[in-house]
Amino acid sequence: MIKFVLMVNRQGQTRLSRYYQPVELGKRAALEADVVRGCLYRKKEECSFVEYKDFKLVYRHYASLYIVVGITESENELSVYELVHNFVEVLDKYFSRVSELDIMFNMDKVHIILDEMIQNGHVVETNHSRILAPLSALDTLAHS
Repeated sequence: MIKFVLMVNRQGQTRLSRYYQPVELGKRAALEADVVRGCLYRKKEECSFVEYKDFKLVYRHYASLYIVVGITESENELSVYELVHNFVEVLDKYFSRVSELDIMFNMDKVHIILDEMIQNGHVVETNHSRILAPLSALDTLAHS
């Protein structure tokens, strides 16, 4: 099961966070800082899977952003690794080469994409067209 998804820049600033298990607001900042520190300072040659406390971290680095996913011990790391890549592909398809600014200024759309892919910590959709269908409908309504 997926516990959380974080998107952070190289400076460690959180650009997106989505929690699928309750974490107190006061503890989120400390958790995010610790998780980000653990992933940002790893070398490129090192594995993208990290054991962290009672769960695992799976992360991928894209341009100036890191996407970090916290998962339970029983979750398949490679499938989550591919899920992260699929998420970035969908963002690229929608934003035509997504950037950190696209994410910051279109946070609602990024959350819609993520919500179409993951619900209650479980992957529910990976097909790009089906993931983008609600946004296409919203865009059509906005332009009419």
